[in-house]
Amino acid sequence: MFNNILCLVLAFSSASALAASNCKLVRIAEWEVKPQNNRLIVNGEINGQKVGILIDSGAATSFVLRAAADRLGLVRQEAKGYRAFGVGGETHVEFAVIDELKIGTATRKNWRAMVLGEHDQGTRYSFLLGYDFMDQVDVEFDLANNAIRIFRPQDCDEVSLAYWAKGGASVVTLETDNARPGILLPAKLNGQPIVANLDTGAPRSIVSRLIAANLGIGPENAKAAGTSGGLGPARSERYIGSFETFAIGDELIRNPNIAFANLEVSAAATGSRLSVTRELRDMLLGVDFLRAHRVFVAHSQGKAYFTYAGGSVFSAPPKPAAK
Repeated sequence: MFNNILCLVLAFSSASALAASNCKLVRIAEWEVKPQNNRLIVNGEINGQKVGILIDSGAATSFVLRAAADRLGLVRQEAKGYRAFGVGGETHVEFAVIDELKIGTATRKNWRAMVLGEHDQGTRYSFLLGYDFMDQVDVEFDLANNAIRIFRPQDCDEVSLAYWAKGGASVVTLETDNARPGILLPAKLNGQPIVANLDTGAPRSIVSRLIAANLGIGPENAKAAGTSGGLGPARSERYIGSFETFAIGDELIRNPNIAFANLEVSAAATGSRLSVTRELRDMLLGVDFLRAHRVFVAHSQGKAYFTYAGGSVFSAPPKPAAK
């Protein structure tokens, strides 16, 4: 996707790497994250204009926000035959040509990018870098150091890529969903298996209302916590539920309080082959989870490694404003 990326080869010193001394981690980028309201925003440029870029693994496709496209002087064109759906319903699809997008030393020229979004997100970020970029590389989230690192491992099939974890790391095998791909992690909520989407565009973790209901948790025995939304215009009521346990890898959290809301989403459909599916993600693991962990998503191995970094794993959303 991007060209002109400076590469750095990291040598392993961990015991697990000694068994495979040919393994090398090639770091192709490191981005400084600006800590803004639990959003992973990095500096970038669009056509020479400085912009914030939201790192959003929950977005299947990278795109520019509609209001930002207007501020940047991009010419929006109708995308006939295209539809896109997300949390909050359907969003109108357009295209705009970006002459040059830059993130650090990485550039992409003459990008016919999608234009989406029904809400003006202000000037904090203008572009969302989605899963269509992340699934091509290995990604490390080290928010304790305000860093996101991009890697291409070489000859590391049998090696733990949690290079910082001298005592070892928890590891899970990534789930697959060809219809709606993402960073999908197996987990358990109250002992029941679920698939959690590691969504770097979600400030806080959230459970599907249907999953919560199946576990006996609903609005009647939870606390109201405002509303949730996404790309579409609709918003849904959000609640805080008290769960018994949340487990992922070797980690077990007892009595977590986690938000739940309507997480109905749908895949984009294109051209004459219109095939729209409406499904539910079981759970979104948001930036609150990432701030409490150091995570290496190894698409090269189909695995994710993580270690606990400290602090609360699930943060409560801000209290709704008094009426």
